[in-house]
Amino acid sequence: MGEQRSSIDALAVRSGPWLARTATAAERNTTAVVAGPFDRVVWREVYEQSAGLRELAAELGSRHAHTDDLLTDVFLAAYQAAPRLREATAMAPSRLVNHQVVTSLVRSPDFAGLHRETAGDAYAAALAVLAQSSVLRGLLERSRDARDRAGQAEAARQNAVAAATAVSEAVRRAADEAGTDGTVPAPAADAVRRAIQAGEAAEATARQETRAAAQALAAALPGIRAAARNATASAAEAVRQEAALMRAWGVGAGELERMPFDERARLAERLRSGRLARWAELIGRFRQMAGGERARKVENATGELVGVTLGDDLSRVVPSELAVLGLPALRAVFAARYAAGELMLYDSRGEQTTGQGAVIACVDTSHSMYAEGPGGITREAWSKACALALLDQARHAGRDFVGILFSAADKIRVFRFPGDRPAGVTEVLDFVETFLGGGTDFQRPLGTAAALLEEEFDDTARRRGDIVLITDDACEVTEQWVRGWNDAKRRLGFRLFGVAITGPDATGTGSVLEALCDNLRTIDDLTDVHATADLFRVI
Repeated sequence: MGEQRSSIDALAVRSGPWLARTATAAERNTTAVVAGPFDRVVWREVYEQSAGLRELAAELGSRHAHTDDLLTDVFLAAYQAAPRLREATAMAPSRLVNHQVVTSLVRSPDFAGLHRETAGDAYAAALAVLAQSSVLRGLLERSRDARDRAGQAEAARQNAVAAATAVSEAVRRAADEAGTDGTVPAPAADAVRRAIQAGEAAEATARQETRAAAQALAAALPGIRAAARNATASAAEAVRQEAALMRAWGVGAGELERMPFDERARLAERLRSGRLARWAELIGRFRQMAGGERARKVENATGELVGVTLGDDLSRVVPSELAVLGLPALRAVFAARYAAGELMLYDSRGEQTTGQGAVIACVDTSHSMYAEGPGGITREAWSKACALALLDQARHAGRDFVGILFSAADKIRVFRFPGDRPAGVTEVLDFVETFLGGGTDFQRPLGTAAALLEEEFDDTARRRGDIVLITDDACEVTEQWVRGWNDAKRRLGFRLFGVAITGPDATGTGSVLEALCDNLRTIDDLTDVHATADLFRVI
């Protein structure tokens, strides 16, 4: 009997499905979130800049497989404006648990709130990943069986792909050995049949492992969903807290987005630690109150008429003064009296006109300012929160702001924030964190403030600056200094507002503060930011 031969066409028909498997084997994905090159570049840059992400990846990777892909997905889901997830059928079996984790995160009730804070913000998205780290650790441990089963299914699928490749190779060799009539020698045909049998066995194993992996994933699914809800809730809270912290300190979203990752991370750590973290709520309340007062602010209110005074404000000239303008012979007299500031004006009591020159906050940082009041708020915290609200006030009006920290006569620090450029957050924090200690002296800080207003007047001809003295003490000033101070006030037209965080002795009749200040109030409740509300209406 001659050698049995098979038709190449028959072999091709039988092996056709295996050739199709070979063609589609490489289409499975390892990440659940659809992402373009730009998104992946952003992730790599954030990963390289964040020591926390790298440490988390190293820790998880030492215990579990494919955690790099999981962290990538969690980041991209938070970062992308409209994250789109692949179908589970498009995923490599070994990544199906990752896919379910990310799907559960995106579908969690708190994800929408988290996403509002993180979309388009790489730093916030990285923070969300880190905030979910503890939940991810537990989730990976609890889903270990499902992940192991998924890994076995992946290996079985790879074996099936290899078997399909072997079928393709056997068919190619058979085609090379086929005769001109299309018949294939028996050994080559047998090789194809054996390859197909091996492929069928590998395919059966792959289906079995896939079913086992699906069952393990179904068993783990309730735990994955519960953990995902917890992870999203904790991440949303962490991101909201940091955003609120930044807002309380006056750091805008636009400024944060332009800030390099490592600089922003250092800033966040600085704000979360030490005294600054405890002050954030107070600062936020001050700024909110000051903003509300700005909305009620009256620029030029006449107030209650209480008499007649002398001056050069033509809007308050009494009618009898204006009557002389009808007589040509008296117009020169009117002009002379106007130039000398001796016109008769209606005097009023009420809101004063707002200033035009710089706003200067002189903040006492003597030892006694460390004293703690209600709610654990220190005098220092209260005074600097008030000063930051004054900085906002000056910024809103386009005025320069100067913070003068003082204690004893030889201890003073001056921080200048020009009104024509943004206040750098680092400089603001340096101003807030500085504490000098020591005794209390008024002459040097107030003299420095007056000198700065004179310098501003010489440079820009601006008058009517505002000085706010915040202190918990009283001290003596010399008569000579007072004369110079009063001369400067008349020349520059500035006002001195006093905020005394102390008892009535320092602010009573005849006290230094009462004599120096145009507007003085006593603060005895450090939790009450509204005690200075009127200050923000008239500055």
